[in-house]
Amino acid sequence: MIKAAFFDIDGTLVSFKTHRIPVSTIQALAGLRRKGIKVFVASGRHKLSMNNLGNETFDGYVTLNGGLCLIGNRIIYKHHLPVSDMNTLILYLETSKAFPCVFIQENTLSINYMDTNTQETFRLLNFPEPPICPLKAIEDKIFYQLLGFFRQEEEQQIMSLLPNCRATRWNPLFTDIIPTETSKRVGISKILEYFGIAPEEIIAFGDGGNDIEMLRYAGIGVAMGNAADEVKQIADYVTTGVDNNGIAQALQHFNLIET
Repeated sequence: MIKAAFFDIDGTLVSFKTHRIPVSTIQALAGLRRKGIKVFVASGRHKLSMNNLGNETFDGYVTLNGGLCLIGNRIIYKHHLPVSDMNTLILYLETSKAFPCVFIQENTLSINYMDTNTQETFRLLNFPEPPICPLKAIEDKIFYQLLGFFRQEEEQQIMSLLPNCRATRWNPLFTDIIPTETSKRVGISKILEYFGIAPEEIIAFGDGGNDIEMLRYAGIGVAMGNAADEVKQIADYVTTGVDNNGIAQALQHFNLIET
């Protein structure tokens, strides 16, 4: 029996084309609530940047790929990036090779500088542009996630500087950098522990590489039709795309909402 549903945001709940939740998905979420099924977000976004959910409210939020988990506005779990790794990266950005990087703290986001890749990404995701902040001003701060704007071919070399971190890429222009022990799966487990729900009692939806662990963890893992191939391969079910009623279609398939 499914008691909770977890949804990625970009490309899952929200269309890349309209930057909105499709009407069919809004209706599907209401259908879940009528059946007493709790509804959660599981996203790489910080709650401050969840500007594309309209009037929808959720029972809880797994944010920053599991780095910060909230019930309402109350944090129930958090795990930050190692300060030593962050200072190594800041020194590298200052003295070796600079690339744009969004530094995400508990209550703020900042970026060292903007370029065409950051502008394109923020436009594509309808992501609020963070303020520019000098690297010297954020040394020794606590960060929960970074968005590193470098390409796949540069990833191995840059991540070698950060032995206690890992990259979870879902876009060719940037990757999320999180603590080694952090994932959406871990974040979801904290939410489930809070509510007394078992992993086999949840359904999870996603489309990117950072969704793979949570789809494997869930009783039912659903890949969107627009998902990357590696996500579809591990999913229990592949639905249609975000712009083609994908969430509603899958929930109807599993008899979790009325047709």
